[in-house]
Order: sequence, then structure tokens, then C-alpha cells
Amino acid sequence: MEASNPTIKGNTGITVTQQNERTIKGVVKDASGETVIGANVSVIGTTIGTVTDVEGNFSLKVPAGATLKISFIGYKDYNVKITDQQSLDIILQDDSQALDEVVVVGFGTQKKVNLTGSVAVVDSKKLQSRPVATVTEAMQGLVPGMNFSYGGTGGAEINQNMKINIRGTGTIGTGSNASPLVLIDGMEGDMNVLNPNDIETISILKDAAASSIYGSRAPFGVILITTKKGKAGKVSVNYNNNFRWTHAINMPHVADSYTFAQYFNRAAAADGQNPAFDDDTMQRIIGYQNGSFTDTTIPDDADPNSWHWVGNSNNDWYDILFGNTAFSQEHSLSVNGGSEKFQYYVSGNFMDENGLMSYRPDNMKRYTTTAKINAELFPWLHVNYNTKFMRKDYTKTSYLGNQVYHELTKRWPTEPVLDPNGYILNDQISGLIYSGDDNTQTDWLYQQFQVVLEPIKGWKIFGEINYKTINQFWHKHSYKLPKWHVDGSVFYKGGFDVTSAEESAERTNFFNPNLYSEYMKSFEGGHTVKVMVGFQAEQNKYRKLGAKKNDLITDNVPNISQATGQEKITDSKLQHWATAGFFGRVNYDYKERYLLEVNLRYDGTSRFAEDKRWNLFPSFSAGWNVAREGFMEPYEHIINTLKFRGSWGELGNQNTESLYPYIQTMKFVAADKDGKWLINNQLPNTSNAPDLVSALLGWETMRSWNIGVDMGFLQNRLTMSFDWFNRKTVNMVGPAPELPVILGTKVPKTNNADLLSRGFELDLSWRDQIGQVQYGAHLLLSDDRQKIMKYPNETGTLNTWRAGEYIGEIWGFETIGIAKTDQEMNDHLATLPNGGQNEQGSKWAAGDIMYKDLDGDGVIHAGETITAPGDLKIIGNNTPRFKFGIDLDAAWKGFDIRVFLQGVAKRDYWLDGNMMFGASGGKWGSTVFTEHMDFFRTEGDEWGANLDGYFPRPNFAGEKNQKKQTRYLQSAAYCRLKNLQIGYTIPSNLTRKIGVQNLRLFFSADNLFTITPLPSSFDPETLGTGYGADNGATTTAKTYPLSRTISTGFSVNF
Repeated sequence: MEASNPTIKGNTGITVTQQNERTIKGVVKDASGETVIGANVSVIGTTIGTVTDVEGNFSLKVPAGATLKISFIGYKDYNVKITDQQSLDIILQDDSQALDEVVVVGFGTQKKVNLTGSVAVVDSKKLQSRPVATVTEAMQGLVPGMNFSYGGTGGAEINQNMKINIRGTGTIGTGSNASPLVLIDGMEGDMNVLNPNDIETISILKDAAASSIYGSRAPFGVILITTKKGKAGKVSVNYNNNFRWTHAINMPHVADSYTFAQYFNRAAAADGQNPAFDDDTMQRIIGYQNGSFTDTTIPDDADPNSWHWVGNSNNDWYDILFGNTAFSQEHSLSVNGGSEKFQYYVSGNFMDENGLMSYRPDNMKRYTTTAKINAELFPWLHVNYNTKFMRKDYTKTSYLGNQVYHELTKRWPTEPVLDPNGYILNDQISGLIYSGDDNTQTDWLYQQFQVVLEPIKGWKIFGEINYKTINQFWHKHSYKLPKWHVDGSVFYKGGFDVTSAEESAERTNFFNPNLYSEYMKSFEGGHTVKVMVGFQAEQNKYRKLGAKKNDLITDNVPNISQATGQEKITDSKLQHWATAGFFGRVNYDYKERYLLEVNLRYDGTSRFAEDKRWNLFPSFSAGWNVAREGFMEPYEHIINTLKFRGSWGELGNQNTESLYPYIQTMKFVAADKDGKWLINNQLPNTSNAPDLVSALLGWETMRSWNIGVDMGFLQNRLTMSFDWFNRKTVNMVGPAPELPVILGTKVPKTNNADLLSRGFELDLSWRDQIGQVQYGAHLLLSDDRQKIMKYPNETGTLNTWRAGEYIGEIWGFETIGIAKTDQEMNDHLATLPNGGQNEQGSKWAAGDIMYKDLDGDGVIHAGETITAPGDLKIIGNNTPRFKFGIDLDAAWKGFDIRVFLQGVAKRDYWLDGNMMFGASGGKWGSTVFTEHMDFFRTEGDEWGANLDGYFPRPNFAGEKNQKKQTRYLQSAAYCRLKNLQIGYTIPSNLTRKIGVQNLRLFFSADNLFTITPLPSSFDPETLGTGYGADNGATTTAKTYPLSRTISTGFSVNF
């Protein structure tokens, strides 16, 4: 703020030391007359400054005509221009910004001090300069109770978006969707294609009271993103860039080829097989490592004109495929300005991001443009127009997919990349190089128009039209994959010896009109009432058309029209859904001391039968600002904020897996597409039996309770918010009881399950300054658990959900240990007279696992029900617990630093397969990482005894030792240095000489280090992704890796 001149007292207090410099003295106090110790006194635009002493006094040499800025955490800044003043008496006012801060909520704004629901706000500055591609990645760890995870088969691929949920799992199975609603300037949108520099504020509505105004689209919370708009004044131009370099982290370290071969031969011997590597191959491996043998492989004995794929090389395939350092860049430019009655904001953003693959890496280019106009046509009429266009081009080789990640874990280090003639020999490398392209182009066009009428003071009417189109075009062409004989002649890999072109076009049209009105009135005595009523509707249409044809005439023109094959596959899809809702909200406050809010939403959806489409959902919340009470006045210098709040509400969930779950559908199969029946020597068109549906299928209902407290102390230098929540999903969609298989179709979905979610959220912050150093510390901590309260599982079988189950339970055996001698194993088996461990495997010996007989029936076996679990028990839970974020920052004379750590304090996880155990499922499915060498070895072993080895003895029949069990249950807890950022803002007195208002240089790094007890081959953030994830597998971790990113850039404002 620009202050008025301070009071002039006493003698001059100003000493002229030279023509353009003087010494000025003063004292700084607060509104109560107390001196402010350590207040920062600086000359704006320079590095000149000092701090007040223990009596609040300061003395500073300043240039003539300078402007002083006096600041201290918890008080408003005070600016004063130095002319001929005498000694300065500065009175700093309490900074009520934290109380007066306006927060974006559903269809409007509220002062933060008056909020009664659970609402979190993200500082948009924390999103900037991060070396990440999306807003979602930048938000990770910034909001308590907001959970992020990589999901699906792509892992951390550059085209994959992180999954988000608020306050944990809200519903189970595949029947519904538990993701929050994302609204960008009031319209549903994709925040992952937004320009982060366009964002003004982000509000997260967590409980029913806060999000109920959006009805059935928001049962699991709302993310409200408000983008920047123009400001009155001269034209302002801002340019930002970010240049980043990424490298894969947490890559497995494959054992050298000779160690690998020895390990495999051990595993083969333990299973009674012949050696995986014969003596001649072993000698070639040794020779290749010491340089006496230079060829990577020899001709195959069975086919002398083909190279032996096993070879004798020494390759680390993870380093070969993911050893690349990728360069990416991002540029953003914005212009804004205007008059008091007309403002504009225009921006553009370009990002070019490269993937980590060493051979033909994937690439993503994103283009974003935004234009906003805000105009006051009359004092009672405002119009606002907002348009955004985003394009994302993603290109990868048509061979790249999670199958590559799966094959990567099975590659032997002896396999050559090149044959002795210099041609590609490895199939994965050949596929990546020669397979063709897989290209996806997606365009988003948002159009938003708003009219605001204010017929009388306090009464506003809003009319909005939101329209969105999404167009996606996908093209994939595949070429033959060449291989080379020993004589250099080419042939083509079986299964990849046909060329093809495949395309699809998708279009989505979304239309959303909103009409609502609000009236606010303050009455004498401190009473304020605000009423809002409105109507909202949505209509979404989607259409897809696809085709494929084989046998391209030429690889140079990979179009469907240039293919000659007889096979032509077509695919089409048409979808349509709509919602409508009437809503109302009443807010009341008495002197901002007693607060009340009531919401009602009457919603309808096209997804249910006509008599089930409409439902009413209410919510209530109240708050008490204790700090505004008269009896708190003596403590106001200590306690600035103290507010208790509570809420209850219901929300409906209509986000079912199917758009038409109440309609019977039949799968039609055209004869020329996938015909399997032959009638009269012809393939007829066929259809399956119609699915069964439930006529009673209807809304899932979320009932939410929230109790919270907000506190601020010492001019709000210390702040804390705490929330406890209880959310129950009733009438959750689940399967009906099983019906006889002879029925020939799936059982219908019904509303027959309940889920309870409970947890807490803590947000603790401290901001202060020591001298000219400003610093802050911010701690976020949250936890939640989900328990199934009702589910149709009368027998209590363990292979499906059941009442009383906590989401994420891991069942397994209790491990006694590894038998160190054959005798110890025999003694253990003797205690199991009714079958030993034979149900789990055979040939038990030293180095194998001994399981505990929990039910005492003399045999190790897995039960099937909760009442008869056999020797199984709950050994852990894979739900992330106690998720935290720690944000530290400091600033001094233009320098700034930020350290952000993020992690999970407790999580159990079961990892299986060859990445975890090495030898697993025979030699074709096994591998050897350096960590697998810590396996059991007896006395006298040629590699030395290792009786306390972590892993059991290598065995190609090793699945018997790899049952889910306590010994190998992993802790997936972690703490990661998510971001380190260092910046420097050049003094404005220097930059303004060249017309620059502000210039900041920065260095930033993501994922610098991780503390975790997980084996080094696994990353705690990509568990459960990659190969098999689309079929429900969560334990393999065969996936695209996470990366460490180093970036630099600058931000300049003209």
C-alpha cells in the first residue's frame, strides 16, 4: 500500500552526508503502541536495507527521493516516499488479508473468514517454475487429503496423467467413478492441458457442504480453477521459459552376464533341469568380458544361417533402453491491460517434451492459447467472454507399450543388440526402430460467455453459456520388422510380417447453460444474509469412427486408402448423456461471528430409469468465529483467528461405468469382423445373449460429516487448520448374487453395498522474518481409511469384497523363516503330518521357506472364506497412510529458495514376479538383478556361505517360496525431495533502466532423492502400474520409470 506521510516530530533527524544521499532515522510500532522488533526497512528497487532494533528504531542511508518500504510478517506493508520529512514514526497495521481473503466457491466467492465448509486453496505461485508438464503433477503434496497416483498401463509415460482422489476411495469396483469434478472458470475441463502460468487460484472443495452446490457431478469433491484476467492499467507483458533435462531413476541394475548365467544354472539345477547355459556358452561369456572373444554371438547350431539369440554379450538392458537424458522446453507469453471498464488478457504457451527411451523416444507437444475479455457496458451490466484452445500432439513408435516393459524384465544380458555383421539382432530394439508411428492429436476448444445484471444494489443475475468441443484423431501404422541372417540377407519377424494402417476419429460436444441469481443484504445490528438460487444443465455427445486395413502399397504413404489387404476392420461408437439440476444456497452471518450455510440440490440424470432419475440432496454447515467475540479482545495480539466449523450433507453419485445401466444391451458381431459360426458354408452375423439389468438401479448416496477448526496466532504468523471427516457411501453399486453359469450372461448391477471412509487433515504453517531474511515452514498431513459396511457376500469368500473388510487388505501366510539345513526343513515338515507344504510346492530343502500352520490342522493351505481362512491371515494393507508434505522457503535480498518434500509414512505392499524374486516361473520368465544375489547359500558354497540371505535359493520352480507372506511383505513408505528451487530477482532499479519491471532467474530440480525401504528396483510412486495393470495386476511394477528433472529458466515482466 502507499502510505500517507508519517507524523513529523522533533528535530530533523536527517543528516546530509553527500549531495544525493542522506541518513534517515525512525521508529516502528504496531497499532497498540508496541515496538516492532526486526521489521524490515528497505529502499524499493535497491538492495539497501536494515532492520529495527529491540526498541523498534532504525537508521538508514538513502538516496534522495527514495521510497522506503517497511514490512514485517503479520502486518501490512508500509511505503513512504522520502522528501524533507523529519524523524519517522511508523505505525504498522495488522494484516487482515488472511481474514479478508476471498476464496472461490461454487458459483461465487466467499470471504475465507466466513467459510463453514472444508475448502483448501493452492497458492498458484507454487505451481510456477516446477519442471513438470501438467498442473496435476505440480499440485502433488500441496493439499492435505488430496491423493495423487500414477495409474494404468503407462506408468510415468509423458502422455499419462496422474489419478486424483479427495479423501480416499469413495466407491469400489468398476461400477462407478470416484474422481473429483474439475471446473476451469466454471466449466468442466482437463487441467492437464492448461498453461500453469494462466492460473490465478485453485480451490478444492472437499466436504458435502462445500461441493453440494454442484450436485451429482461432484460427490467426491471439486477442483475449482480460476484463470487470470486482465487488470486495469497500462499494458503488462510477461514471458516465462523453462528448459529441462530428465533422466530415469530407480532403474534395476542387471547382474553382469557371467553372474547372470551362473545364477540361472543354479536355478535350473534346483528344479532338476539341465543348465540354462552350457560350458561352451559360459566360456564365450568369460571371453567376451575379458576381450579374448569379440563376436556378440555365434550361429545357431539348429539353424546355421540364423544367429543364436542367447549370445555372449554383457548388456544392461535398462541402461540401453532408458539411459537417455531427454531435453524438454516450455515457453509462455501473456499480455494484459485495459481501462476501468474494459480489461483483456491474452496468453500463449508451447511445450515440447521428450520421453526417456534411447531409441525413438516418445514426444509430446502442447499448444495453449487463452483470451479473456471483461467489459462493463453499463453500471448494471457486465459481460465476460473467455475462450481457450489447447492442442496436444503425442507421438511414439507403434511398438511401444507395456508389453515392452514386460519383455524388458526378461531380457538376458548375454543377448546382443547387434549381430557380428552390425545388424540389429534384438527384437525389442528392432521393434522400437522399425515398427512405424503411433500418433494422437487432441484439440480442445472452450467457449464461455457470461452476462451479469445488477438491477439493484446487492442483487445480481448471472447467465452463462459454456460450450466445449474435443476432437481427437489417432493414426497408427505398422511396418514389417526386419531380421538378418548370418549371410546378411533380410527376413521378417513372425507375427510382424504384415504392414497396416489404422485410424480413428473421435468428437465430443459438451453444452452447459447456467442461470442463477444471488442477493446479499446487510441489516442493522451486524446481520448479513446472502441467498442464491439457480438452474444448471449439461448435455454431452460423443461419437467415434475407426478403421484398419493391412498390406500397404508403400511404407512411404501409410494411409488406409493405400492398403490392398482384403481385411477391413471398422469400429464406431455413439454415446449421449445429460443432467439437470436446481440449486439454492443461503448464507447467514452475525458480525462474522456466527455463521450458517444451507444448500439444496435437486438433480436429474439420464443414466437411470425415468422413475429413478431425480433426487434431492441437502447439506448444512455452521461456524463460530470465537476470535470475534468480545471476551477475546484482551488476547487479540496473540490469537488472531479461532473458528470452529461443522457440516453435514448428502450428495448423489450418478457416474456409473455404463451410460445406460438400466437398458439391456447386446453385443453385435459382424460376420466379416469376428465371425466364429458357420451356417450353410457362410459366416452369419451374431449376437450374444442380452445383459441382465436391474430395474431398481439408482443413485449412490454420499453422506458426509466434517468437523474442523481454523486457528491463527501472533499476527497469523502461526496458522493451523484441522479437519476430521466421516463419509459414508450408501446404496453403492455392486453385483447381484451369483447365478448359475448356464444363464450365459453377467449378473446385473444393483445398489447393495455401503462403504465408510474416515480420516483427518492437518495444515500447519509458520511464517516469520529474522532481519532481512523472510522464511516459512508448511506441514501438511492427512490420513484416511475405508471400510466396507455392507456387501452381498453371505459366505464371506476372500476373493471378493465382504462386509467388515478394510480396502487394501493383504492376506498371506506367516513365515517362520528359511530352512538353513535339510534337516531343519525335514523337522518342520514332520510337524505337518497331514500334507506338509505340498499344496504350495514340492522338493522342499535347505534354502526354502517354512510356513506356519496357523490353524493347526497339520498342512499348509489357503482357505477360501473369512470363517475358514486356513493358514492365511491379514498381513498388511496397501492403502497409503499418513500422507505428508513439508514445504520450506526463505528469501533474502532478491534470493529465494524452496525445498519441498513429499511422501507416505505407512504403506504395505506385496511385490511378486521376477523383478522381486529373480528366478520366477522358469528361465523364460526370470531375471537377475544385483540385489537378487543376496540369496541363501549353504556352508561350502563356491560363492561363500550366506545362511542369513534375504532371498530363498534360486529355483525355476520358485513360486512355492513366493507365496504372499510376512517375510517378503514390503514397506512402501517413502520421503522424496520432490522439488528444490533457487531463484534470484534482479533489483528493479537495474532492470527498469532497460524497460523491465521484474526479472527472475531460477534453477529447479524434481525427484532429487528418495528415502524408502523398498528394493532399489522399485519406485514407490509407480507401484501397481504398467504391464498387467489393465487386468487388475498391481504387483509387477513393469512400467515406464519416473524421472529426475533438472531445469533452468527465467521470468520477465515488461
